[in-house]
Amino acid sequence: MKTQMKGVVPALVTPFDANGEIDEAAFRAEVRFMLGKGVHGICVGGSTGEGHTLDKDEFRRLAAAAMEEVGGRVPVLAGIIANSTRDVIARARAIADFGVEAIQVTPTYYVFVTPEQALFDHFKEIWETVGIPIVLYNVVRTNMLTSQFALRILHEIPGVVGIKQSAGDIHRVAELLLHAPKDKVILAAIDALIYSCFALGAHGTVAASPAAVPGVIVALWNAVQAGDHATGLKIHNALLNLWTVMPHAYQPACVKYALEQQGCPVGLPRRPMPYPSATDQAVMAPALQALLAYDPTL
Repeated sequence: MKTQMKGVVPALVTPFDANGEIDEAAFRAEVRFMLGKGVHGICVGGSTGEGHTLDKDEFRRLAAAAMEEVGGRVPVLAGIIANSTRDVIARARAIADFGVEAIQVTPTYYVFVTPEQALFDHFKEIWETVGIPIVLYNVVRTNMLTSQFALRILHEIPGVVGIKQSAGDIHRVAELLLHAPKDKVILAAIDALIYSCFALGAHGTVAASPAAVPGVIVALWNAVQAGDHATGLKIHNALLNLWTVMPHAYQPACVKYALEQQGCPVGLPRRPMPYPSATDQAVMAPALQALLAYDPTL
């Protein structure tokens, strides 16, 4: 089973108003902003989208709005962050009629460690019950999958079409690229090393950095695909500078700040996550502006 989920796929933020309610108009404008930057797909409800705070109806509302704004121009990935097989299936069923390209599903999280066979059965049941292709979301805040176990899932569950690798070092991405079935996609989410992942042959990225600076990451992707590694390295250095100074404890809010600086206001984070302070903004601003010099759409 193949997927079109390749290239630059920003993990969209979810705009909230001062009362913590979804600002749908701002979300729709964000989708249009991303399309204008030339992205190859979008992801809703992921970590950057504060998906862990969304209820099922909000998740459905965002997916519906995204699908409507996209209008078939690029694939849509729907992120599901839930801690039981039952809840993942319920959320997937809530959007099953929209025709999303795939669902992005995390392993379980919180304090209890789920044995590998139980996690394997978790993903297998989701696929067999819902029938929507799955992209594994291997992230450090969960019961992170080892490379060997992730490869087993990719080989043995046909409905798992790829993996978003955002945990561990770049060695994990290299292992997956080397050993995964050739029809499965390896999507990088190691933001500070996106260039390196592209150079290794990653099939794309679903991450926070494309959400923060989509035009820049599209330019980086295009440079690497064209073999222009001199430009790729320059963009990498500028991106590394921003990612080094960004307060990652509340990364979604920092992405919102970056978008606002580009004329795309996307509201507030959902409490208790704070918006970047004036001090945070003063630290990020020079690095952000230097990085935006590589956005050809500006």
